[in-house]
Amino acid sequence: MKSILLNIRSTYNNLGPGEKRIADSIINDPKMLLPLSITEFATAIGCGDATVVRFAKRLGVGGYQGLKLAIAQEISTLSNEKAQISADDSCYDMFVKRINDIKIALENTASVLDEKALESAARAIMKAERIVIFGLGNSASIATDAQHKFLRVGLNASACTDNHLQAIIASHLNDKCVAIGISHSGQSTDIIQALKLAKLNGAQTICITNHADSPIISVSDIPLFTKSAETKHSILAMSSRIAQLTIFDAIYTYIIANSDSQAVQAIQNTESALKDKKL
Repeated sequence: MKSILLNIRSTYNNLGPGEKRIADSIINDPKMLLPLSITEFATAIGCGDATVVRFAKRLGVGGYQGLKLAIAQEISTLSNEKAQISADDSCYDMFVKRINDIKIALENTASVLDEKALESAARAIMKAERIVIFGLGNSASIATDAQHKFLRVGLNASACTDNHLQAIIASHLNDKCVAIGISHSGQSTDIIQALKLAKLNGAQTICITNHADSPIISVSDIPLFTKSAETKHSILAMSSRIAQLTIFDAIYTYIIANSDSQAVQAIQNTESALKDKKL
């Protein structure tokens, strides 16, 4: 993927005055826009929201959210390159570097995760009569963890990690259901197909992915983005999985904080049922 900063520099001479101010700001401090909404960023630069959108589209990243994702990806990649694991590292050195990778992934995810989308996802899950979480491969354990969390608060949730069952279950969902698809790449054929079937049957669809330009976006009503750059030493995408887990943990916490008396009772029932499982 072409460097977003290199792309900005190469197109600089073709930009308008407002777009050049945006370019100068990003080149001087790429991180500055990450925590800002489009209006906050436009105000800081001294231009309109439309100019920011036009600038992002000129770079081929779709819109402001795509611009933030591209910049976060580049920052994350550069940070990981500086902290590459070597054979000379001790196991503890590697542990510290992995912690740093995860920290960067969480910070970058916080910068690209849309606040309104996260709120909408949490509310949809709270109201759904049935919740199904689809995950395969690395994402299977994330789906199972989400199921565990939602069941504890009395929600009708199930994780599905078999591609045949995903298609079957998705075909029987309706407008009272929520289907969640987890795919770091956003290109998992089976997850995309399951969400597509769920959406066709009226279910509200949510995805968690690392890529704003991936196919899974087209079948998702509410996209939630992580942002992590995996390295050759982290082929199991640990940083992205931690980010995915944190999103689900935030939703779980939100549900508890906004629960009615019935949900609170469900939590108490869960804790009571688990008492005999410990010595």
